[in-house]
Amino acid sequence: MQRFIGLLVISLMILNAQAQDFNALKKKIEANLPSSSGGLSEKEVAAGLKEALTKGVETGVARLSKPDGYFKDPQIKIPIPKEAREVESKLRSLGQGKKVDEAVESMNRAAEDAANAAKDLFVTAIKNMEISDAISILKGNDDAATNYLKKSTRTSLEKKFEPNIKASLEKVDATKYWNTVFGTYNKIPFVNDVNPDLEKYVTQKAIDGLFVQVAKQELEIRKNPQARVTDLLKKVFE
Repeated sequence: MQRFIGLLVISLMILNAQAQDFNALKKKIEANLPSSSGGLSEKEVAAGLKEALTKGVETGVARLSKPDGYFKDPQIKIPIPKEAREVESKLRSLGQGKKVDEAVESMNRAAEDAANAAKDLFVTAIKNMEISDAISILKGNDDAATNYLKKSTRTSLEKKFEPNIKASLEKVDATKYWNTVFGTYNKIPFVNDVNPDLEKYVTQKAIDGLFVQVAKQELEIRKNPQARVTDLLKKVFE
């Protein structure tokens, strides 16, 4: 009986060792199998991803910078700030809805006018991407690249983009419409003065819209073979 138990223990030890060896071998085999990137080198994969992101940014920015790029897109249209919704409601009830509409449209026109300035900022961030980041993005979720850009560019993008928004707000008379709306409201008896930071608000919302478009383009390249317009993109995302 003891001999049987001893043989059983030895057998289990051998099987366990074989299982461990098999798992280790399986991992090695899987690591060397052609991946979704067609067996390309990491450098080629990174180059392909950067190319995809750059094209996505260029396409997204081009769409946003056209007339109605923001204004006619319900997903990214810039509304009156939340803290000013009472202003909007009050003025509309007093027959001043046109002033509110003009202010809303002008904010969106400013975002459209400034959108092109964001392209170079995005492209620079893409070029500076590490190979390891690119590999992780390729293996990540459908919005992995967009999330990477958010983390790596959002703060600097806000700082660099705000002056462009400010210039665009002046160019399309958004500042004038904004001042008219809040100037009219603040003259109403017994209301608390409201005057949100227009430049900061439109900058934040304009950048939100940019990332929405980048995410759309990233998904398009990942899912739609026809969106892969170069040989490298076809190899990386096949």
